[in-house]
Amino acid sequence: MQHTLRLALATATAAALTGGLLTFTAATATAADSTHVPQADFNGDGIGDVAFSAAGAQVSGKQTAGQVVALYGTATGVTSTQRAVVSQNTTGTPGSAETGDGFGSEHAYADFNGDGYDDLAVSAPGEDVGSDQDGGGVAVLWGSAKGLTGTGVTIADPAPSAHDRWGKNLAAGDFDGDGKADLAVGNTSSTLHVLKGGISATGKAVGGRYTIKPPILSGGSARGPLNLTAGDVNGDKRTDLVVDGFETQTDYGWNTNYLVPGTASGLSTASAQRLKAGVITAIGDIDADGYGDIVTGMYWNRADGDVAFPEASDGGKVWITYGTASGAGSTTSITQNTGNVPGTSEKNDYFGYELDLGDINGDGYQDLVVGVAGENIDGITDTGMVTVLYGSASGLNTSSGAQSFAQSTAGVPGEDEKNDALGADVKLDDVTGDGRADLIAGSYENDGNGAILYLPSNGTKITTSGGRTVSPSATGVSTTGTPSFGVNIAD
Repeated sequence: MQHTLRLALATATAAALTGGLLTFTAATATAADSTHVPQADFNGDGIGDVAFSAAGAQVSGKQTAGQVVALYGTATGVTSTQRAVVSQNTTGTPGSAETGDGFGSEHAYADFNGDGYDDLAVSAPGEDVGSDQDGGGVAVLWGSAKGLTGTGVTIADPAPSAHDRWGKNLAAGDFDGDGKADLAVGNTSSTLHVLKGGISATGKAVGGRYTIKPPILSGGSARGPLNLTAGDVNGDKRTDLVVDGFETQTDYGWNTNYLVPGTASGLSTASAQRLKAGVITAIGDIDADGYGDIVTGMYWNRADGDVAFPEASDGGKVWITYGTASGAGSTTSITQNTGNVPGTSEKNDYFGYELDLGDINGDGYQDLVVGVAGENIDGITDTGMVTVLYGSASGLNTSSGAQSFAQSTAGVPGEDEKNDALGADVKLDDVTGDGRADLIAGSYENDGNGAILYLPSNGTKITTSGGRTVSPSATGVSTTGTPSFGVNIAD
């Protein structure tokens, strides 16, 4: 889920945003769900783990070199003690830490080598490759009984002269249904590269490569996709891909999203379907009908939901497109003015800034967490909050049962502060092993240092009992500069 100010530019790390937008440090955009596996398990203990970036972290004096942090799930949830911290200076990790690499800006998990442990594909979109400035780099870090060890392989860019920022988007899934993990890789062009059948110990795609070019970005200045999101929408046991796209045309931007279905031969644009516009997407089965539902946040929008620029015209909107056997079906939307959704829709709230789906109460229906990163509370600007809505046979329940959490909520660690942007990223994963999804939320706590908030499920809902915050300093990540710890969580 995205982690950064996923502006329509989806820039890499360390770019300050101005002009009426939140002034968070931007990291790269990320997809919100890779539903071929419910959650990452890097150490194979059966309990979900969470990986996220500190893409702005300083490493060995190199500013914004970037790091990746994995917090391993335990019976009491995630803490700072059960962890791994990996940079490009970690033994066995490809490359070396350099200023501006932004290592960890994007990631996707799957068991790429088929050994029973989930692995983590990680990008450094600011990596200079020879004389190719910001050519970008992608590596796969292997999982093991000890978790992510840092040992990994480079995934070479097959067309470095055709684009920059190789790996600016990543999504993992089984796009051809052969039971092996595939990896989709984005860049600054509109061509996506797909590696089939897993990744070998030498970084090669076991089943070969192919490219697709979704029907986006035509007529504009290509910047590549905003986000890639993997999940099975049509229920055929093959992973489909939602491409959140962006193009610029003279003085405004136009945002177009597409569903690209998986087929026996892989992703195919022949029957791609246009979706409602949005910046970040999650896929999960809200109504438990066997089809993945597409949930997309459009935190900049006008009444029709299609215009991404020039400015936010309300507090943000979330589109729900229900899956069917033929792909995308009916679409509805929610805002903070819908039913009993917590809060009130106000300009620059950024309702839908981040999204994720998971089953909090074990009833078989996927529940939704929404980041509201620009929420003002009691006069404190952009302190942020997260909202939880529960799934049912009739879809999302917006009339009852909703929850919201800010740092001023009783029992939540910390306090509301300006520009914390709680909800900069969100995740619903079972990190206790009880079969219920727990809530993980990232923020720009302490002037961009960042923090991870953990709130567990008590079996029926999210609770503050047992909640805690994990800070960068507690995990050994330097707070020099703006590490943006936890504002981009792997999917």
